[in-house]
Amino acid sequence: MGEGADIELSAGQARRAAIAAQGLARARPRGRVDVRHLRRALDPLGIVQLDSVNVFSRSHYMPLFSRLGPYPRETLDLLSVHQDGQDGRSRADRRELFEYWGHEASLIPIDMQPLLRWRMARADELAWAGVARVAREEPGLVRRVLRLVREEGPIRAAAVGVPRRQRQAGEMWNWNAGKKALEYLFFSGQVTAERRVNFERLYDLPERVLPGAVLDMPTPPEAEAQRELLLFAARRLGVATEPDLGDYFRLPRADSKARLAELVEAGALRTVAVEGWRAPAYAPHDLAVPRRVRARALLSPFDSMVWARERTERLFDFRYRIEIYVPAPKRVFGYYVLPFLLGDRLVARIDLKSDRQAGVLRVVGAFAEPKVEADEVARELADELRLVSTWLGLGGVAVGRKGDLAGPLRRAVGGAAG
Repeated sequence: MGEGADIELSAGQARRAAIAAQGLARARPRGRVDVRHLRRALDPLGIVQLDSVNVFSRSHYMPLFSRLGPYPRETLDLLSVHQDGQDGRSRADRRELFEYWGHEASLIPIDMQPLLRWRMARADELAWAGVARVAREEPGLVRRVLRLVREEGPIRAAAVGVPRRQRQAGEMWNWNAGKKALEYLFFSGQVTAERRVNFERLYDLPERVLPGAVLDMPTPPEAEAQRELLLFAARRLGVATEPDLGDYFRLPRADSKARLAELVEAGALRTVAVEGWRAPAYAPHDLAVPRRVRARALLSPFDSMVWARERTERLFDFRYRIEIYVPAPKRVFGYYVLPFLLGDRLVARIDLKSDRQAGVLRVVGAFAEPKVEADEVARELADELRLVSTWLGLGGVAVGRKGDLAGPLRRAVGGAAG
């Protein structure tokens, strides 16, 4: 394999190391799951990506289910915003997670806020073009919006009072100038997310949302913060290439390359040659490589185990694309498809929909990967689907006819076609 690498790993060893680093190799707790279990699962998970699609479940709830099984979703809510039960405002001193741009919009451990201040300071350069343009071309509007947050926060974007504009062809969001001003202030750290209501962000000042002890922490130099972010990613990815590591927190590529070289030079990360990988890889010194993994989990499309599609293909030989934005006739597998992890392999993909009106979890499509034992996969998947259906408050599982795994899965579930 690679000449001069500190470690050489087979493809299977790299895969098992990555699964273990993500906390997916741990046995799920038995009995009642409480906040201590969530904290233990959040540590290897790292950060939790947010996404608005709710056809199955809000995506940020699912990674903890994948690692813990059924747990009270409100417990995660309490870690990211603690209500005091009187005026409905959050208690900053009890918050353990905060929202910011990590890997997209994410819930991030609160004590990492200082490590992201360099990104806030570079908002004019790194924020989306439309958001940065509002700050550049309409600074008066930005100042007025900040004053509104200071006087009336927490506020929704609608409180800014700028008329909603018509969405243009090809646009994902029809943000008006007021919303863009709020997003610039959010990116630059001048406001933050107090909480979300029906997934809508409420904006307030950091000093009213974040713990004073965190705000008082010194701001590290940019290079030092980026090195810490790369080390954080390395410990949670296990074995990773430079693009894998930089993508975890979406670092600018030039910064990612420079900081990684510094970490290797300092001996903070070891170089790894992985069988079949073209690019060199890196790992923390305490990398665990299990001899066997007994994982079983449905994975959200935004789970950090699979959010990097090229890495997922490299690790699992599993080509995965989310088809939400693909026109229905052109979709290959479905609208909201979750990979199914069994042992150390992604063995199937399942298009799921929570039919809340009928009270049933619908399997719109079920597809087995090549060379898997379909009946065995179907039995394990049926058990997992029953668990997630109960967790979501649905009455059962209904399996449709789409996909080569649909028949075996329907027999394993024990019901007629949904």
